[in-house]
Amino acid sequence: MTRSIAMARISATLLPSIGNMVFLSFLTVLVLGSDNRLLNDGDTGYHIRTGEVILESWRIPTHDIFSAHDPALEWTAHEWLAEVTMAAIFKVGGLTGVVLFFAILLSATHWLLFLFLRAKSNDLILVIAITLLATATSSSHWLARPHVFSLLFTLAWYYLLDRFQYDHQPTLIYLPCLMVFWVNLHGGYFFGLVLLSIYLAGNLLHSLSGPPQKVKRHREKVKHLFFYLLIVTGACLINPVGYEILRFPIKLTSNRYLMDHVTEFLSPNFHQTLPFKYMLLATIGAASLSRKPLNLIQVGLLIVLSYMALYSARHVSLFAIIAAPLLLQLTESMTERLPVSFFDFYQTRNRNLAQIDSNVTGYLWPTFSVACVIGLALAGSVRFTFDENSFPVAAVEFLKREAISGNMFNDDEFGDYIIYSAWPKYRVFTDGRSDMYGEKLGATYFKVATLQPGWREVLSHHKVSWIIFETNSALTAALQDDIKWQAIYSDRVATIFVKKDSANEPLLAKYPAVTLARSK
Repeated sequence: MTRSIAMARISATLLPSIGNMVFLSFLTVLVLGSDNRLLNDGDTGYHIRTGEVILESWRIPTHDIFSAHDPALEWTAHEWLAEVTMAAIFKVGGLTGVVLFFAILLSATHWLLFLFLRAKSNDLILVIAITLLATATSSSHWLARPHVFSLLFTLAWYYLLDRFQYDHQPTLIYLPCLMVFWVNLHGGYFFGLVLLSIYLAGNLLHSLSGPPQKVKRHREKVKHLFFYLLIVTGACLINPVGYEILRFPIKLTSNRYLMDHVTEFLSPNFHQTLPFKYMLLATIGAASLSRKPLNLIQVGLLIVLSYMALYSARHVSLFAIIAAPLLLQLTESMTERLPVSFFDFYQTRNRNLAQIDSNVTGYLWPTFSVACVIGLALAGSVRFTFDENSFPVAAVEFLKREAISGNMFNDDEFGDYIIYSAWPKYRVFTDGRSDMYGEKLGATYFKVATLQPGWREVLSHHKVSWIIFETNSALTAALQDDIKWQAIYSDRVATIFVKKDSANEPLLAKYPAVTLARSK
């Protein structure tokens, strides 16, 4: 008998729970998938280099060090802690180590989302379905960049507020400590203040009417939330730039030029296959049909997050995390309205699945899967690099072999990779730090990139003597026909032009007849 119990316990430890399988599945897709999706954005490169500079100098830069603009532009390195983390991992594990770190972080975040939903409902089938939908929705902005920290912190913040609001637990005491880290990791910390404000406003509205006992309870919650809103705001000031960090997100989101020209700040494209639109429609439909309506706080969360996600694709991942528990609540009561035969079948399957899952314990599989991917990386079986079909990998290697003098003008999508691979030998004209370059330099870049009237004068004003740009672009075609410029290198991704002047005569003589490569 004792032996049977021991064997049962061992089996329970060895078998993966559904939560374990969620983590394992996500990690497998991110690590072994063929699309290299976490490196689809070159910003990863400049974040690593920034972290290296901070680690070497033990100072956080206040002015730009990567571009050729003179005087150097003021720069708020607000993600410095995330960048230091990335640089430290890069030093040990290279680019593969950085990608694996973010893959594990993303997998853990959505595993915790599953556990959050599971704690709210015994309908395991529905929990799994909504976790998968939320994960697919969130995946539109999965990249090896600091904003991934904000996804994890948003979930933790949401969980603590939820426990305070509905389980009456003193979980607000953890918020200031979380904020000290969050504000130094990513600008998404501001969303924590927004969430706290929504809970505060909801309780304030609830306190204005209703039974005396409930009114008293909501007023107490208002006091606690307001107190912690002040404390958390004070915690935001524990950062290298002080109160300026509070202005940064507001300045960024209020800059209409950046919001209208930076791709990730644009609204989602509903003409594409987009899980977000299905989750949004499912939530709206469930809200209209559910017998368990949302309260004022939940309505506020849904309205604010829907607006944010519709306004900017960058916020779709946040919508997925916040909307998932709301969608679960709305749809859970709807299952009771299914046809009797199907409902009985559904409930039976649900009970059986829940019973099996309840007998499984331990964290062996998540630990084992993390150890496996690290082992594969150390053995060289898993390796991540920037895609040479999307980034100017070969062109930058050419630049590193040659000595091209003077100021560069570059494709903004190439700037981050050039910083990663060729800085400090070469300094860019622009890169992914659109908040730093601002409207003036942003408009200057677009004038040249889109061949607006006066684009040649812009190049002359900035004393540009060479250009690296996407091969399949209007600018490249125009430069190919311009007698003042000569292509010295071209592949399917990038083409390099130099100005025909005395300073570039050696290069012009060395590469006299380079023709443009065929488009991808």
